[in-house]
Amino acid sequence: MTTPPPALLVAGHGTRDEAGAEAFRSFVRELGRRHPELPVAGGFIELSPPPLGEAVGELVAQGVRRFAAVPLMLVSAGHAKGDIPAALAREKERHPGISYAYGRPLGPHPSLLAVLERRLDEALGDTATTPEERAEVTVLLVGRGSTDPDANAEVHKAARLLWEGRGYAGVETAFVSLAAPDVPSGLDRCVKLGARRIVVLPYFLFTGILPDRVRRQTEDWAAAHPRVEVGSADVIGPEPELLDLVMERYREAVAGDLRMNCDSCVYRIALPGFEDKVGLPQQPHFHPDDDGHHDGHGHHDGHGHHQHGGHTHSHAH
Repeated sequence: MTTPPPALLVAGHGTRDEAGAEAFRSFVRELGRRHPELPVAGGFIELSPPPLGEAVGELVAQGVRRFAAVPLMLVSAGHAKGDIPAALAREKERHPGISYAYGRPLGPHPSLLAVLERRLDEALGDTATTPEERAEVTVLLVGRGSTDPDANAEVHKAARLLWEGRGYAGVETAFVSLAAPDVPSGLDRCVKLGARRIVVLPYFLFTGILPDRVRRQTEDWAAAHPRVEVGSADVIGPEPELLDLVMERYREAVAGDLRMNCDSCVYRIALPGFEDKVGLPQQPHFHPDDDGHHDGHGHHDGHGHHQHGGHTHSHAH
């Protein structure tokens, strides 16, 4: 008898924007349609239904005992490092006998960089088709922002990789929350560096409250600076490259090939200003729609994990 492959659990951040939440749910459904050989479910850590625990329960109800969880997130910030692993540990206690592997976040990945370049081309239209025209364009890549410096550094890495070999005047970085520079400050920096034509590129998977805020702040700044040409690009969206990348992360998790970078993780290394986070146990982030046991179980070890400070990079139970 052939052992069935592990199911796929997609873990999302959550948003108060219903269109953004539905984009995630539609994406999970499309994954299921593309891969009928796998049970596929998805849930959110916060803000949007269904909660991650409900998605796990859905898989268990189908008879699933093994699954691989992929965080549908671009950078490895607090949710990917702490909240999701802690929530999965809680679900293991709720459903004795299940086992899971935990994958890594999505970016920066060459296929996503290709989508970002496509979004820039769409925003520029027919006005930057030659190398000389593209060399006049400065890009401002805007990430979500985090209190985790390692996560913010990943956005800077994506910006540098987007710049390399594509011929833009430059790719600068800003954040819409929790980290500096903010969008107006990022645009100011672009101008100080000589930019006269700027495209603001949101580093987000789907629409939502924060991408909308990026666009509004861009429009407000542009209205106050009429001599600078400023455009806005779209989010990454449910592109084929994103669907394929989730499955790549799924296969990595199943195979145990996780290649995560822990060198600058605040839970392991005493980075300046973040020394109190070293060794900090992680607790599950309780979703408001999750009516399960609010028991605080989240920190677990002794299972051969690569774990530091309660944050587990490889969950292979």
